[in-house]
Amino acid sequence: MIIIPARIGSSRFPNKVLADIGGVPMVVRTAMSVASVDDVVIATDSQEVIDIAKTHEIKAVMTQSSHQSGTDRIYEAATKLGLKESDVVINVQGDEPFIETEVVQRIHALTLSNATNEKVLMNSCYKYITNPEADDPNIVKVVTDENDIALYFSRSKIPHPRDHHFDNYKGHLGIYGFTFKALQTFCQLPAAPLEHIEKLEQLRALAHGYEVAMVEVETESFGIDTPEELERAIKYHKL
Repeated sequence: MIIIPARIGSSRFPNKVLADIGGVPMVVRTAMSVASVDDVVIATDSQEVIDIAKTHEIKAVMTQSSHQSGTDRIYEAATKLGLKESDVVINVQGDEPFIETEVVQRIHALTLSNATNEKVLMNSCYKYITNPEADDPNIVKVVTDENDIALYFSRSKIPHPRDHHFDNYKGHLGIYGFTFKALQTFCQLPAAPLEHIEKLEQLRALAHGYEVAMVEVETESFGIDTPEELERAIKYHKL
């Protein structure tokens, strides 16, 4: 199941999940983009989002407004939906209206392959980005080991090229795969200081000794975190 967290009160860009892209609200366009992969549900704290989803025949679940992360929100929704421990849950951010189905399918496959590995709590993906792109704190960077297990995520430019030029930065896409059992484990962990400092929920898993498995993908998609990126999205949609 694909669950899309849609918090209406984003501190950086309020109401962004309802921003209009080609006549369709962003979160609805995101749901439409991934609907061919698996069943889709929007998890929200807004009756307005519930009503808009209904008009587009997309299922939505009301969740609490107090959640500290999107993953905590999808856990509440998954619990209400009565998922089984072995069910795969894919967390697709509501600000990814151009995400390709192939990317979500890769994460679904990675999640299945790690379903019995209790060390791997989360599954996600990255794409290679340019050196200038790596300077943008809105693009999260990840460094991995030789087996594509995440070592750290940061809004800062990592790794830091102290002695020479480096141009193989990995840009993290905020899409996560869990089994429902792993999702439950994640959401029962205490929030970690690094999670609060970077405002990156995946650091909770690393801080508590779990692994985040990664896979490289090719994508033209981009998240929308600012009004400027919304303008870019509107132009991209018209291409």
